[in-house]
Amino acid sequence: MRKLSTKISFIILLGILIVACNAEKRVPVGKLLLTKNKILVNGKNTTEENVTNQIYQKPNGKLLGYPLRLNLYNLANLNPDSTYQAKFTANPKKYERKSKWLSAKQVNRLGKSFWYHGIHDFLKKTGEPPVIIDTIKSIKSVSRLKYYYFNNGYFKVKANYELDSLKPKRGEIRYTITTGKPYLLDTLKTSITTPVLDSLYNATKALSFLKTGTQFKTENFEEEKIRITTLFRNNGVYYFQPTYMNYDIDTIQKEDKANVNLIINNYSYQDQDSTKTKPFKRYKISDVNIYPDYTANNNSKPIKDSVSYKNFNLYSHEKLQYKPHAITDGIFINKGSYFADSKTVLTTRYLSNLKVFNYPIIQYEIDKRDTTSSSLIAKIYLTPRKKYSFGASADVTHSNIQDIGIAFSPTLSIRNLFKGAETLEISARANLGSSKDLANPKNQFFNVSEYGLDFKLNFPRIFMPFGTEKVIPKSMIPSTLIAIGFSRQTNIGLDKENFTGAFAYNWTPKKNNTARFDFLNAQFVRNLNPNNYFNVYGSSYNALNSIGKTYNIDATNLDSNGNLSIQNGTSAFTSDVINGKTALTTTDDEYKSVKSIEERRVRLTENSFILSTSFTFSKTTKTDLQDNTFYHVKTKIESAGSLLSMIARATDLHYNSNGNYELFNLEYSEYIKTEFDYIKHWDLTKEKVLAVRSFFGIAIPFGNSKNIPFSRSYFAGGSNDNRAWQPYSLGPGSSGATNDFNEANMKIALSAEFRFKILGQLKGALFADAGNIWNVLDNVTDEKYTFTSIKSLEKIALGTGFGLRYDLSFFIVRFDFGFKTFNPAYNSGQKWFKELNISKSVVNFGINYPF
Repeated sequence: MRKLSTKISFIILLGILIVACNAEKRVPVGKLLLTKNKILVNGKNTTEENVTNQIYQKPNGKLLGYPLRLNLYNLANLNPDSTYQAKFTANPKKYERKSKWLSAKQVNRLGKSFWYHGIHDFLKKTGEPPVIIDTIKSIKSVSRLKYYYFNNGYFKVKANYELDSLKPKRGEIRYTITTGKPYLLDTLKTSITTPVLDSLYNATKALSFLKTGTQFKTENFEEEKIRITTLFRNNGVYYFQPTYMNYDIDTIQKEDKANVNLIINNYSYQDQDSTKTKPFKRYKISDVNIYPDYTANNNSKPIKDSVSYKNFNLYSHEKLQYKPHAITDGIFINKGSYFADSKTVLTTRYLSNLKVFNYPIIQYEIDKRDTTSSSLIAKIYLTPRKKYSFGASADVTHSNIQDIGIAFSPTLSIRNLFKGAETLEISARANLGSSKDLANPKNQFFNVSEYGLDFKLNFPRIFMPFGTEKVIPKSMIPSTLIAIGFSRQTNIGLDKENFTGAFAYNWTPKKNNTARFDFLNAQFVRNLNPNNYFNVYGSSYNALNSIGKTYNIDATNLDSNGNLSIQNGTSAFTSDVINGKTALTTTDDEYKSVKSIEERRVRLTENSFILSTSFTFSKTTKTDLQDNTFYHVKTKIESAGSLLSMIARATDLHYNSNGNYELFNLEYSEYIKTEFDYIKHWDLTKEKVLAVRSFFGIAIPFGNSKNIPFSRSYFAGGSNDNRAWQPYSLGPGSSGATNDFNEANMKIALSAEFRFKILGQLKGALFADAGNIWNVLDNVTDEKYTFTSIKSLEKIALGTGFGLRYDLSFFIVRFDFGFKTFNPAYNSGQKWFKELNISKSVVNFGINYPF
């Protein structure tokens, strides 16, 4: 009986799928489902995006050649209400029975439930209705195609369409286009009535988008309009607008060539009932008036305080609350200079960046004191934000150690702290998280916690005892940041406290470029529970314990199970080995292993102090959130400890027993580090994006250090790195990730990802990640770990896989399934394709895209 019911269920399910997969299910009789658009240009097929975008109707979308959304739509009941009611109309007694059981109201409400109604709404919303061929839209598509080619210089273009019926309910449309020869620009002339405009144009004529001999393109004419308008309005021509420009294009005199005459008329204005014209004027700024406490309510109130400072006039309805330079430093509209849109934009940008005012209002009016009517008064209205403001944010977090976490952060902002437009932010943060990688003897879900406090003081200028205007002008919107912070982390492991401080300069050399110079960046890490090391780093303990079972000479080092006790037994046994009290000698592999384990334990449990100087530069071509064709590059160079070493040598400070300098009984770190990160995206249309990333980083210890602090080292694996490995589980080199948290001081990472839409807000991705970490120029000598030559690149690991992403608007939830395609830790002949199955896949959860 069970087998029979299983077969019946399978047949029913198969029948539903077959019916749903009938693509023509909802195509009306006599109509055709559009299956393909074929565009022939001069006899050749084209899929160029700019051309296909001219077509009004496009076939239903497909996933890997399968019309998934169409079939989901076909699975839906388009009229679930009628179907539900019809069930009772045909069988009234059924309605009576259900009404007695549930009540009439509940029976009616049942028809609105997810099973009867909601599931069909979901299928209709997620799915896609069939695209039915509409000849009217095909005719419109022909017109748009002709218009597109006409705007690209093909003035004699011809186009038509043909409908091919493939099956009774399927068809495709073939568009045929004959472009003819393109028209080229020939003679270029100008008719500019106002002499001052003619002079400005001729001075920049070489920058024109219109060149003799180039193909006619409408977009070049529009670009030229924008260029000329920008030129004039940045050189004092206040009243100029693009509407004053026209093109006279003559195609009659020559075959396949066009003569162009640029016409710019005089300024036109209304004088009572008549329209008059006169030559354009160039306007200069006669006064710059600033109202730093403007509101809509106090605009009519009298001015009570005013000051003139460096040709700027500040007027306040109450007592002036700002030092004049704090505001005037951000104003690029200068008395005596020509009016310029670019200066207005830059002033607005700078003042907004101060974060002490709302978006500024800048207006210009004719100065009636000037008898020539060629002067403007600039009026800048600034509405102060509240001096004190409180905000709070909550977030779902994810990191390389923390699988998921909940973060809460309240912030107090104090503006105009010293009356120089400074801002002070005091923020606290608290985080609870879960990590499966940490020691968790009580099996707690939330086994990671962190809380901290940060103070950030921002000055809207370069804070130096000497002027920097020639190197970093105020147009680069410079600022100085002074920050201190404290955090305490508890992760049922090596709990720690972190003290940080920074003195940094920020500026924007160009649009979309940022630069940061950390003059001083300090970090002190204090480990609170160093005796718990072997409980956290289980692999290190297992390796040491295995050696101890053979070479331990003191029974007090063992627990009741015959294992080295933590911490007394591990410490005593390690001391015995290193001091030569056991049978091991310095040439034995076991001796080297014990020494390596101890060196790593000391390194990861000792307190560390880093004082560094760094410079970071980044550039992006991304214009907005919708821009999917861009690149982003970031580079950084950092030097740590050199200043302290100079001071130590100058003060004749003595070395400690390790041959290193100490500061407050603590060896400080000394190294040089550099990084390069490059990201590139290509928009492949139809919500398909190809993204690539390359990263290289290296940190070289010297002087006072033989290795890099754990907090500044590199790791591999994880949701934002090589997704075929878990965080810290790849490398170094071909070592096979023998430690619990594997890190090194050099890293190479390369990633490529093809992103596409599946249905609705559900997106998919195919990816490949390559890279590894190595030890180089530090105290690690094992060849498996180190990068020795170009041949070490053979140890680059490769992971491939696929991902699913769901867009929740405010963030993207991401699941990536990675497969170890090339594993350098395996023996030769076993490295490729040994773990390409679902059971050995690595699932990485992430928030937002990896790059």
